[in-house]
Amino acid sequence: MRQDCIKDYYHLRRFQKRIASITSITIILGDKMEKAACVHPKGIRAKVLLSSVFGPFAQDDEYGSRTINPMELYQNQVTRVQGGFSLRMFHRSFGLMLIQTNINAPCTLLDFPSLTRFAQELKQNYYDIIGISAITPNVGKVKKMCELIRQYQPKATIVIGGHISNMGGIHATIDADHIVRGDGIKWFRQFLGQNSNDPVKHPMASSAYGTRILGISLRDEPGDTAAILIPSAGCPVGCNFCSTSALFGGKGKFVNFYETGDELFAVMCRLEKKLKVQSFFVLDENFLLHRKRALRLLELMQANNKSWMLNVFSSARVLRSYSIEQIVGLGIGWVWMGIEGKSAQYQKLKDVDTRALVKLLQSHGIRVLGSSIIGLENHTPATIDQVIDDAVSHQTDFHQFMLYTPNPGTPLYEKYKKDGMLLSEAEFSPADAHGQYRFNYRHKHIRNGREEGFLLKAFRQDFEINGPSLARLTRTMLTGWQRYKNHPNPRIRRRYDREVHPLRSTYAGAVWAMRHYFRHDKRMFGKMDRLLKDIYREFGWKTRIAGLTVGIYAYCSLLKEERRLANGWRYEPACFYEKNAAAVALESAGVTVSYAQYAQNSDYRIPTTPIAEFENCSILHKAKEANKGLGLHLNC
Repeated sequence: MRQDCIKDYYHLRRFQKRIASITSITIILGDKMEKAACVHPKGIRAKVLLSSVFGPFAQDDEYGSRTINPMELYQNQVTRVQGGFSLRMFHRSFGLMLIQTNINAPCTLLDFPSLTRFAQELKQNYYDIIGISAITPNVGKVKKMCELIRQYQPKATIVIGGHISNMGGIHATIDADHIVRGDGIKWFRQFLGQNSNDPVKHPMASSAYGTRILGISLRDEPGDTAAILIPSAGCPVGCNFCSTSALFGGKGKFVNFYETGDELFAVMCRLEKKLKVQSFFVLDENFLLHRKRALRLLELMQANNKSWMLNVFSSARVLRSYSIEQIVGLGIGWVWMGIEGKSAQYQKLKDVDTRALVKLLQSHGIRVLGSSIIGLENHTPATIDQVIDDAVSHQTDFHQFMLYTPNPGTPLYEKYKKDGMLLSEAEFSPADAHGQYRFNYRHKHIRNGREEGFLLKAFRQDFEINGPSLARLTRTMLTGWQRYKNHPNPRIRRRYDREVHPLRSTYAGAVWAMRHYFRHDKRMFGKMDRLLKDIYREFGWKTRIAGLTVGIYAYCSLLKEERRLANGWRYEPACFYEKNAAAVALESAGVTVSYAQYAQNSDYRIPTTPIAEFENCSILHKAKEANKGLGLHLNC
């Protein structure tokens, strides 16, 4: 054992010296990945730690956290000014989960740790490879994490991925061994000596957790939350501002994890069985763009009588290429669609009346999240009101507003860099370039920080005119039910019946609470009153009783939530600590070694357990497994 460990140690030292003799950074990009990636001397016996950046997030600190940039997608960019009506939830680091699921090396995932928790993990357990994923505003956090790794685990190989990898000169800012752009699954497989072309295994995970609205925390029980489904990464449409498109090769490029509808259907069946779900959040930049795959999925859903519901991202032009019958048949119940802005000249919007499209989708019960940009090149202080009016007039169920931001790696960034329009980091910190504060460049027409006011005006106007998003989506769901409750196809009826079920009780109560809240606002009260009466008329006396009972509770909870928010309360994600099958096998074998022990005693060595013994192990071990004594899910 000692000789084997010494051999491994010297292999590692030679590897480190060889890398150091060439460069301190290896940058892997696109098609060059296979030639450029090295293989770690331990291969699949290397211990891997994957981590997101550390929190807390909704505060102003030296590492780049910002109060207005919480780790909440909706509160951050969609329902930002809706107060107690705002939809609050968290989403896991799905890219890291995908990598963990698809490597055969023992791998631990630490998601949303505190800085103290991350340092504790480095002190207590040794790792050969430590990977961190981050977006550009979190570069300060990544820098600090790399410093801690060098301090506590100087022999570890540091791998950095995510949107931060698109930053120019990132190697001069952070001390890492590899900066990986694009497909992290393929890169890690190659780095560990695995076959990079093996089929991609999909993690069994929910799309969100910690959901909260009106001050009420919703259950995180099996079947309550849509499963995450990740068919592809990147977007071939290649809008000039799109960071995701740029990360995976730009216009015309993307990575398909599942090429066919048959492959995708099989994954969905496994998710359905494991998580007891009937709905999926499809994390794909433009899911319907892959038409052959989507239509084959429709055929399989029809043939197997699946009444699933899909939440998807799609461009307007692609949506228009499908019939409404196909969209409804696919179970699409929620769409995130780029509206971008009045007079926007993007190809994905060409010849599409987005306002009419939104109305059509909603008339079939499909909730729409519209996305608009504030600060396009032709926007001026004189025209910004027209821009906001146009966006708000779409009356989408949700509306995202973002500043026009040139993120590193995008064509827009390169153009503004060439034109000398970008602000230096000394003038504007990367931590503030998150699209909800200020421009990170000199806009031709909007100056002196006025963009922040315009952005807030858009959010407020959407809320004041269209009301809480919760009420809007309730109206859309009711409309869909009224249209399809007597549909001749039982598969279609079944989905709409399942979706509308909460309207009979909890949603009716929420509308009652909203109506009471707006009792001094004649216009909004009338809007809520009409919605509530329509719900009562549709579902009868039981819903009237439930609406009143739940409504009183929801109203009191809403008031408490608003007081809590007024006092500065902030919502932070829980920390997750998870091990893949190989890591569980190591732990079960009693191999638990701190870095200090590993550095001082060469007798510690990772067993060469055959991978075949790991294949039937569970990938994600959460709260229920923790109760069995495995200790794999810690609420930090």
